[in-house]
Amino acid sequence: MTSDEIETMNLARASLARQRGALARRIGASEVAAPSAAEDLTRILLAIEAVDRALVDAGRPYVPAGH
Repeated sequence: MTSDEIETMNLARASLARQRGALARRIGASEVAAPSAAEDLTRILLAIEAVDRALVDAGRPYVPAGH
């Protein structure tokens, strides 16, 4: 992967992480979460894992800020 592609993957991962957090807050705020919310969260988590694998395969694993 080129450095631009790596940057794009990192941006995608950050976006997915924000979606994960927003969805987790919605699930946590509801008295009874809809099953579709859990399915959506699962899809987001799988997408994050896929991005992480792609970055590892490219030799540029994701490193959280400050590490």
